[in-house]
Amino acid sequence: MTGRLAGKTAFITGAARGIGRAQAVRFAQEGAAIVGVDICGPVESVQVPASTPDDLQETVRLVEQCGGRIATEIVDVRDLDRLKTAVDRGADYFGGLDIVCATAGITSRDLAIDMTGSTWGTMLDVNLTGVWNTCTAAIPHVIRRGAGSIVLVSSIAGLRGLVGVGHYTAAKHGVVGLMRSLALDLAPHGVRVNTVHPTNVDTPMIQNDAVRRAFRPDLSQPPTAEEFAVAATGMNMLPVPWVDPLDIANASLFLASDEARYITSVSLPVDAGSTQR
Repeated sequence: MTGRLAGKTAFITGAARGIGRAQAVRFAQEGAAIVGVDICGPVESVQVPASTPDDLQETVRLVEQCGGRIATEIVDVRDLDRLKTAVDRGADYFGGLDIVCATAGITSRDLAIDMTGSTWGTMLDVNLTGVWNTCTAAIPHVIRRGAGSIVLVSSIAGLRGLVGVGHYTAAKHGVVGLMRSLALDLAPHGVRVNTVHPTNVDTPMIQNDAVRRAFRPDLSQPPTAEEFAVAATGMNMLPVPWVDPLDIANASLFLASDEARYITSVSLPVDAGSTQR
């Protein structure tokens, strides 16, 4: 532990697994106390296997294993009242709030012309309104600190179009617009706001049959991990199929730390060059 976040508290959504878990562990390694929330259950229209309470408990174990402190609650980011309650309790418990990572998100696939209103609405509710809810609940606590950092997890789909995920792309572009406006609103309070834009990340969100089939429609059977990797590598400039959650956590750590004290309103790709192809 080098203490880059010593004495600070971070609120992280989607903390049960994937990027959110990696952020919680990495931030704890650098001295931050963690307030983590996750829905720990299924979301309508989503085929990706849902996170569970056991997943969230594993995040607790990993944070405590590295000597960190963490408080968690099961909360749906679409529920602003419960989100506010969780943030308030966490900030009271740890004595304030300095960092916010709006990381919770979902994915599903359908062509825009075939998509149902329900599928569209669920995506926007979680991936855009859920980010706004997170900010609305947490930012008053950060303002009271007199300085802080907000990191919104977008996607390469927030910087370019992708096939079959128009709703996801619209939501992730919306996160960028929200970031830019919040950066202006919060600059007088010393609070910085940025987005991180991952390419495919090695998490359950992509490592499942539904996503693998979308990448390899030429195959009659569900693709193997190796077959999926071949197609996924073609998205990136660097010869890798995906990045690790730790890569996104490290970028988030930089933006949350004082090393980035004058960085705000920036969209930071962690994308193996995919947005430049």
